[in-house]
Amino acid sequence: MAWNDVHQAPGPPMVGRHTEREAIGHLLDAVRDGLSAVLVLTGEAGIGKTRLLEYAAQRAADLRVIRLTPVETETSLGFGALHRLLRPFLNRTDRLPGPQRAALEAALGLVAGPPPDRYLVGLATLTLLSDSAAEQPLLLLVDDAHWLDRESAEALAFAARRLHADSLGLIVALRDGPEDNGLFEALSVHRVTGLPEADAKALLSLAARRLDTAVAERIVAGTGGNPLALLELTEALAAEQLAGIAPLPDPLPVSRLLEGHFRRLVHAMPPETTTLLLLLAMVPAGDTAMMWRAAGRLGLSARAVQPAIAAGILARDTPPAFRHPLIRSTLYAGARPEELRRAHTALAAACDPVRDADRRAWHRAEAAEGLDDGVADDLAAASERARSRGGYSQQALYLSRAAAFTKAPDTRAERLLDAAQAHLMSGDPLAAQTALDLAATDIRGPVLGARELRIRATAQMFRIAVADVPAMLMAAVTRLGPREPALSWELLCEALHAALVAHDSTQVTSPAEVAAAAIAARQHIADASSLDGRDLLMEALARRVADGYERGAPALRTALDGLRRGRAISVARSPFAVMLSMACDDLWEVQAGRDLTDRLAAADRGTCALYALSITLLVQARYDLWDGQFREAEVRYAEFDDIAADTGFPGGGDINRLHLFALTGQEAELRSAVRRTAEMRSMGHGVLQLLAQHALTVFELGHGRYGQALKHARTVFEKDPPACGNLILTALVEACVRTGDRAGASEALARLEERAPLAATPWALGSLALGRALTADGDDAEKFYQESLDLLDQSSLALEQARARLLFGEWLRRCRRRSDARTQLRAAYDSFDAFGALPYAERARLELLATGARARRRSEETRFDLTSRERQVASMAAAGLTNTEIATRLFVTASTVEFHLSRVFRKLGITSRRQIPRAIGEPGPATDG
Repeated sequence: MAWNDVHQAPGPPMVGRHTEREAIGHLLDAVRDGLSAVLVLTGEAGIGKTRLLEYAAQRAADLRVIRLTPVETETSLGFGALHRLLRPFLNRTDRLPGPQRAALEAALGLVAGPPPDRYLVGLATLTLLSDSAAEQPLLLLVDDAHWLDRESAEALAFAARRLHADSLGLIVALRDGPEDNGLFEALSVHRVTGLPEADAKALLSLAARRLDTAVAERIVAGTGGNPLALLELTEALAAEQLAGIAPLPDPLPVSRLLEGHFRRLVHAMPPETTTLLLLLAMVPAGDTAMMWRAAGRLGLSARAVQPAIAAGILARDTPPAFRHPLIRSTLYAGARPEELRRAHTALAAACDPVRDADRRAWHRAEAAEGLDDGVADDLAAASERARSRGGYSQQALYLSRAAAFTKAPDTRAERLLDAAQAHLMSGDPLAAQTALDLAATDIRGPVLGARELRIRATAQMFRIAVADVPAMLMAAVTRLGPREPALSWELLCEALHAALVAHDSTQVTSPAEVAAAAIAARQHIADASSLDGRDLLMEALARRVADGYERGAPALRTALDGLRRGRAISVARSPFAVMLSMACDDLWEVQAGRDLTDRLAAADRGTCALYALSITLLVQARYDLWDGQFREAEVRYAEFDDIAADTGFPGGGDINRLHLFALTGQEAELRSAVRRTAEMRSMGHGVLQLLAQHALTVFELGHGRYGQALKHARTVFEKDPPACGNLILTALVEACVRTGDRAGASEALARLEERAPLAATPWALGSLALGRALTADGDDAEKFYQESLDLLDQSSLALEQARARLLFGEWLRRCRRRSDARTQLRAAYDSFDAFGALPYAERARLELLATGARARRRSEETRFDLTSRERQVASMAAAGLTNTEIATRLFVTASTVEFHLSRVFRKLGITSRRQIPRAIGEPGPATDG
């Protein structure tokens, strides 16, 4: 595929750029070796990025090279640039997995279908390119990436972040400035700067025959070594000025030099040539047929192109193309309004009303003046087509433009609200806020008012600022009144979710008030069969908050049982994973939590619902920790961080690893993460504060600092959040007993006595038995310790079992039953040591020493050298998944999975997939191949 509208012009050879050439050479070597590499070149206009892409293409003669140059006028066409990039590969879409193929073909408008998930489109892009690169190594060159439409940029950036071992290279060039959308920042970025003085002078000597030394120094200093500025300045200055005979302008007009020079070139053209150039600047890259149709409507001759070629504005190629992309943008920006409207009118008339309906609507809008409902309706129709392709930023743009031409205030407000919602779907809350502010003056009536508040609340949640959200949604419900009971229920479910996350940080309202309103709204839904599992769980949580544990626990149990019996869980959204975690923790229900989150994760992976999956991963990691699977938890945290980078979600990082840091004794990391939770309190994350206090309790207990543990545990106990209010109880009992606070221990035990029988899970009853053991004496204590161990053994709670053994062993040692104590303490030590729970392992080791025994220190096993991704791939292979199945689940390519498995085999010293389960300490079938 040739350059779409930029062709290498004859001129001086490349000078300097040794660092950039070396980076390109390393990238090409990696591609030839079967790996993948990405390089992002940034810099000001004219700095030489395009020339470096040309150099890469020349060096990659043995690779398949695909080049793409988007243009400014195409930024409104969602997935338009991606369509052009993938056009050579679209005959291979039948090789894609079904969901990926459906998403990509819908996004590109090849088939009709529901709006595709944007990340699934990115995954399809990755798979399609990798499949082609398997036959011949592939190099993608994307110039002027700042003009990519957002959807195409997201898909390309998503694929780039997941390239690893695919014989595929990508070099992206983009200009510094406000056009940069930041999507490529997480990749390998190299800023291209001006040429050093010696190289700049060498370039000047090639471009100018007579050049005075002092003049050369002045030009180099004035241009900052910008290659295009150097070359164009030698063209713009008179021979006498270059020779040092006539004075140079003072100062050199470098800041406006390039645009001004190109503008003067264009203005020197005959009028019909200028018009023809403007049309060329406005059509899709390479679509000169549309330009000529529009030119025909304006009565322009084909000969009008010749003066532009002679002046060097256009390259001497067929079809005509601009010599440099900056000429295109300069020409369009410098055209007079009446010239633009005339050109857009001609282009609108040249567009096929069916095949090019979207471009026709856009050109009509650019040509129109004042309010025009016909133009607005065309744009609204185009927005629906964009939505059906998953082009949400394009949909928002069309709707915003449609609103500007709409006469009726209520219709204008609806279109702006739709635009705000589309902006949120595309991940741009700031643009959504702007659309909402524009709509505010035209909003009339309760339904539109409620919708505005809901979108504002969603924008707040997107920025993880939840303090005001419950009150905003409660206000929306108040506006609706009794008109829309189903909508009111939905709003209150969202409000309850935000209130539970904010806990005591809510503004204006409270979780109890929101919960009471939700219960009342539930009574007004006539058709109870319309409620799904999410609705039933939210109602149960509302009863838990509004009516207390005695009435809430049975409702939670009923909702969880219903969810476990149900077949489909994919309807659940990311807030559901958070609420599910709270419900399960409130019932000490680890098995239901495991089962349901595993199903949620499978559903999220199947639809490439990355944001939902990321939240589910955090919940799964908590269950890994309770079962002593710390490395598996870290794998999930690492995947969450990867997804956060892909989606722009601001909730990644160490703040999610509070309990992992606490259990592994990483004090500095723990306290740093706790400080971050304090910083987030103003945003309404009250429950996160309490989870941090719970983590600090766990940490201090591991180190035997019971007074500090008591302080942190008491805070959680008094706030009593569903997220960890019950899980803190045995820790609080232990801290109270160790510090002699009998009243506090009795208070915590009383809550356990009240709630554990209502939950009636093995974890709940085992915790109750442990609390009783800590406060009992003699035979009763031993009986309760043994009961606790028996109950905890019934669930995936290896960490809790080890902790119970530690406490039992400590009690036995104090009773001077050293032999019995050694049995429990050694089992506890072995478990904690295997988990990596260093503070608790040390506590058990010291207790063992006090019995006269010694703890055997373990040597680190080979499997622990695996990276998080290698561990994840090995675990899936151990479970019997094929490379293709693993790739689909992890949103990578099969060749990347093969690469990771080869490293797993080498690190573990194995030669067959059948050996993986034993090597990593996991059960499960594994197949060769």
